[in-house]
Amino acid sequence: MPASRSFGLSVGAAILLAGSSLHFVHAKPFMIVGLDEKTTWDADGKVILAPDGKDQVLIVDLANPESPKIAASLPLKNSVVGPPVNVDIDPTGSIALVADSVDVTRDGDALKQVPDNKIYVIDLKANPPRLAATVSGGKQPSGLNISPSGKMALVANRGDNSISVLSINGTDVKLTDTVAMPDSVAHVMFTPDGKRALAVRFPASKVSLLDIAGDKVTYNKIDLPTGQWPYNVVVTPNGRIALTSDNGGAGSSDGSVDTSSVIDLEAKPPRIIDRVVVGDGPEGLAMSPKGDLAVAVILRGSNMKNTYFYHKNGSISVLKIDGKKVTMTQDIEVGGLPEAAQFTPDGKYIMVGNYLDQDFSILKVNGTKVTDTGKRFKVPGHPASARMSR
Repeated sequence: MPASRSFGLSVGAAILLAGSSLHFVHAKPFMIVGLDEKTTWDADGKVILAPDGKDQVLIVDLANPESPKIAASLPLKNSVVGPPVNVDIDPTGSIALVADSVDVTRDGDALKQVPDNKIYVIDLKANPPRLAATVSGGKQPSGLNISPSGKMALVANRGDNSISVLSINGTDVKLTDTVAMPDSVAHVMFTPDGKRALAVRFPASKVSLLDIAGDKVTYNKIDLPTGQWPYNVVVTPNGRIALTSDNGGAGSSDGSVDTSSVIDLEAKPPRIIDRVVVGDGPEGLAMSPKGDLAVAVILRGSNMKNTYFYHKNGSISVLKIDGKKVTMTQDIEVGGLPEAAQFTPDGKYIMVGNYLDQDFSILKVNGTKVTDTGKRFKVPGHPASARMSR
């Protein structure tokens, strides 16, 4: 159990709301959001750290996607360090996993970030939701994914070049294996059939394939060359292709356009078949449940005021998917330093977390056309990560 944290009035209200409306929340779509209150930036883009103590994990009711409500809050650490997919919800909506990637500790008079190794298990059936267990995994757990069956999770450990394999039986989550990788892995994603997974090797600019048979996960040495610094990967619901977010700037903007690599998963062996140009600094990446759209979340230097490529707001690059052909069709401005993006389960809305603005842009989807509703959903902190119920 993490040490006690100080809470604002909004958190207390959220916990009270959870006690009265939890079952209603779980009958509707909901989202888990990680807030990082330790990390901001100066005008040059240099990190400014604050002590641990005020991070939160929110459960957000999306019964009305244009008017979301905070249904519960837990005082759990979260981090903007790494891709914004260090949280996930199992297919039944019963549990959530949260990776605690880094701590902020004192080094003399200064503060520094050091890798953590914790994975929090949240019981979403409890009233209100509660921390059910803490699992120790690899060093700096980051992007993670729960399998389509809900019986396994894979967690990318950026700090020790490995992937943790977790078994899931309700809230009983155990570390069952560790898969060694050649270098640092930022994110890992199951294919829809649960028989393979894609591991994103951030510094190597590669995506590697993992084979899954029962509870055994094997790195099969098939490595695909993406664009520079891939951070994130999604797979279409039919399992035919996958897309990456190739960040280009080692985790930040650099003023140049970047790409999304298109992976043909039906080819034997799978291969990269295209690279689609997107904006500067893609991090978040989301796939529509219909498989006809994806969105790459673009930083656009929005945390780097003194650079020539600074924009006050980031954007999303909308990617239209027609079979294995992927085309960028729109660029829509959102808020400052956008991180996570998630489609609602019906595919009709996209929620984009704006870290600096402490809110979510609410976008509407009509066919393959995306528009900004102009509405924002305020949250009591900086949204670093998010995942949607399925």
